Amino acid sequence: MTNSKLYRWLAALLALALLAAACGSDDDDGDAAEETSTETEAEGDGDDGESTVAAGEEAEGDVDTEVEATDVERVVGGEIAIGMEAEIVGMRPWEDTCGSNCYNIFVTIYDKLMESAEDGSYQGWLLDDITPNEDFTAWVGNLKQGIMFHNGVELTAQTIADMFPIQQEGSQSAGQITASGLADVQATGDYEVTWTLSRPNSAFPAYLARAQLGFVFEPGAAADADAFNENPIGTGPYLFEARDLDNETSVVRNPDYWMSDQNGTQLPYLDRIAFRPIPDEGTRLDATLSGTTNVAHTLRQGTIRDARAARDSGDPIILYEFQGNNVGGGMFNVLVPPFDDVRVRRGLTHMNSQENVIEALGGTGISLPGTQWFSPDSPWYSETVAAEWLQFDFDTGVELLTEYVNDPERSDGKAVGDPIDAELSCPPDPTLIAAMQVIEQVWTQSGLVNVELTNYDQQTHIDYALGSDNGFIGNHTTHCWRVATDEDPSTFLNAALGPPTADVAEANGLDPALVSPLNWSNYFDAEVFGSLVAATQTSDFDERYALYESVMLKLAEDVPIWFSGHTATALITDANIMGLNSWELPDGTLGTGHPNAEGRWGQVWIDPAAG
Repeated sequence: MTNSKLYRWLAALLALALLAAACGSDDDDGDAAEETSTETEAEGDGDDGESTVAAGEEAEGDVDTEVEATDVERVVGGEIAIGMEAEIVGMRPWEDTCGSNCYNIFVTIYDKLMESAEDGSYQGWLLDDITPNEDFTAWVGNLKQGIMFHNGVELTAQTIADMFPIQQEGSQSAGQITASGLADVQATGDYEVTWTLSRPNSAFPAYLARAQLGFVFEPGAAADADAFNENPIGTGPYLFEARDLDNETSVVRNPDYWMSDQNGTQLPYLDRIAFRPIPDEGTRLDATLSGTTNVAHTLRQGTIRDARAARDSGDPIILYEFQGNNVGGGMFNVLVPPFDDVRVRRGLTHMNSQENVIEALGGTGISLPGTQWFSPDSPWYSETVAAEWLQFDFDTGVELLTEYVNDPERSDGKAVGDPIDAELSCPPDPTLIAAMQVIEQVWTQSGLVNVELTNYDQQTHIDYALGSDNGFIGNHTTHCWRVATDEDPSTFLNAALGPPTADVAEANGLDPALVSPLNWSNYFDAEVFGSLVAATQTSDFDERYALYESVMLKLAEDVPIWFSGHTATALITDANIMGLNSWELPDGTLGTGHPNAEGRWGQVWIDPAAG
């Protein structure tokens, strides 16, 4: 699509107020980013701060566990305990922020409408099939028949239609409705569902594979949201058993689950799963190594390093590793001075040594440095964007910040020559604190930044970014964060880069009621948003690639976020835990495996002969 066509097309949509703001976290979850290090070199021309691994290359230790089919005999029975990174917010897919921790629990209780296959495509799970009309403004899907909710209610097309009003009011799902362009859901047959969109969206099935719109819950039970949170009802392979906040959430085998494996054995295999929040990384790994738990969930490079060392020294464990698009770093609140000035953002980004940050996170030789929202092994990755990303260059950073602080019209209202103020905030994980200290050292060494380090638990960290008392522009200034997933780019980019406030929406001709309060950085650019929406008008990969590349190039110029390294993730298990890399869709298609340390526990079993 040429620029002139794109601008004409965008203008038409703006005039019709069809471009809606996207409300949802850039990680589907709002999970905090990763940052850390030891000493960093702040002097010189920037050569000492070049990344250990050049953009586009493989880190020596970046070893994803292969996804592969297996014909090993499965064993039914047994129970496991999983140590999780943090407690989850709640049990309601439409209402509660959902990250990697949440997905591990939700996938046991709820089934998805769609699921990701190993080849990157989206296939039916509860749906047998889904088909668009010619311009992608309507999608018709046919549900599997005979599926029952945990409370005995049958899943029908009317169920999906009845979910929609609840999703429209949900703090998480409402944003995904807006981002996807979903306007209406109707039961057009007993098991036939028609999703009608306000604008074309060729990537709509991807939205049905994530929590906010894809997890199916029983709408009758959800009428009382608080009661539902205490007793969630889905169609999934496990029944909710109990939740002891900050201690354990447990599920037990659903004896009436609808799905069987390819050998005819009814799923799931396990009798019970306990999810235990263990925020300290070392304690969580030690719990698995000592046998207190059977699985350790992690999104930290340092923990993967330590687990590899334990395995190599003889501990009987398996590392199911994955490193994808999810990338750690931080964000600037571009609606709060001085971070509304691109000179400040670019200057501070030039003072971010990825090499030292990755080292502090324990990721040297494991994590790839980030230059965009896509990892080097992603089909959406761009070498052109990688070449444009700001490299560590202390002198250039000082030059840009000096220009700002000496500007008599500087946006923060401080006197000419006064340093800028930055609150650098992150959750209290030791490696994250170390990362923030690395950045603090460099920023402070410039003599141009007064840095205040703050730490909040993960949920407070998220709430602090969201804000509310100042119109949802957030109370943070500089905030560590993780962004992106391995789903279709539209599912996170449209949500993360929509108009963040009513004023921004009005200035761009949008309905002020349709804002994106979970656009965490509050960055908005009409051309960027136009490209994102245009990418959902076509199913042609080359056209979509060019549009996403243009978005990444603009982000490299405006830097509302900065990157450290791509997030290495792992499920570290006892040697007898099987199935995380070999689960299948109902039609026998091999599934996507364990991206972002998200397990599909309905097809996990214990092999008594292993370990």
